[in-house]
Amino acid sequence: MEHIISVVQEKTAKTKPGGLYVLLCILGWGADIAALVFSIINFAKESFPVAITLLVIALLGFIGMTIFSCGFHIVEPNQAIVLTLFGKYYGTVKEAGFYYVNPFCSMASPAKMNASQRAAAGSPEAVITIGMGLSNKKISLRTRTLNNERQKVNDILGNPIIIGANVIWKVADPTAAVFNVENFEHYLSTQCDSVIRNIARLYPYDTMEDDAEEKTLRGSSNEIAEMMETELQKRVADAGLEIIDVRIMHLAYAEEIAAAMLQRQQAVAIIAARQKIVEGAVSMVKMAIDQLGEEEIVVLDEERKAAMVSNLLVVLCGNKDAQPIVNSGSIY
Repeated sequence: MEHIISVVQEKTAKTKPGGLYVLLCILGWGADIAALVFSIINFAKESFPVAITLLVIALLGFIGMTIFSCGFHIVEPNQAIVLTLFGKYYGTVKEAGFYYVNPFCSMASPAKMNASQRAAAGSPEAVITIGMGLSNKKISLRTRTLNNERQKVNDILGNPIIIGANVIWKVADPTAAVFNVENFEHYLSTQCDSVIRNIARLYPYDTMEDDAEEKTLRGSSNEIAEMMETELQKRVADAGLEIIDVRIMHLAYAEEIAAAMLQRQQAVAIIAARQKIVEGAVSMVKMAIDQLGEEEIVVLDEERKAAMVSNLLVVLCGNKDAQPIVNSGSIY
């Protein structure tokens, strides 16, 4: 997979303390209002040249202060703003505070997702914001969660399974997140779908054989999730995103084969249980015969030993409790 080439290198925007420029802004608006008031007074005195001059100054001051007032920005903790100046990258502000920047700078933001894309990205609450026509150009650096939709894929054996994952992520490079991809949230959701499908196809859902070394989606979910995290991080690194954790939240056979696979699992479990029962029964029979022979409680020939083995195996391996029969005569 070819990686995205970063178009810009992140740099800190040139900023000034916002409080100082608020004071300058107040003084400027005060001077503008004073010029307008004196213009009205001179019009009343019929001193038209002075009045017109003051009025022009007031209008120019109003336009200038309006432009000057556009340079204030508030950055909250775990937020960032990406600024452009006449189409060129100006800088990024990630430190929380109240700043003043070039008033001709504008905040760049990724394209907004539609309702279906938001729902797929696990943020349905943001659909309301889109519907209201609100636009927030600040980039959140907070840790977020992507609840990937459940999707049907085939494992390496061709069995259809339903799998879904939960991704914990955050924006590490807001500049790359804005300029390198159209919309980083939708990009992450799409790459997550692709990674889950590609890795799920490499492993079986479960193994029916007693092979502890073989990785399976069900038995090695933590290892599979780590593979997904590593692969997803490689794909979204150039988009300025950091993957913190990936966990498989849902894993099951598809409905069309779920009943059949359940019967198969039950059969395997029954066979394994029977195997353990037989191994234990054989061990107990051997122990009983050895102890009888060593302590010379009773001497049995080969025929009687075979009968005893048969009876003990029936008792130990049976599904129901054995009904004892007392022999009052000789065993010979």
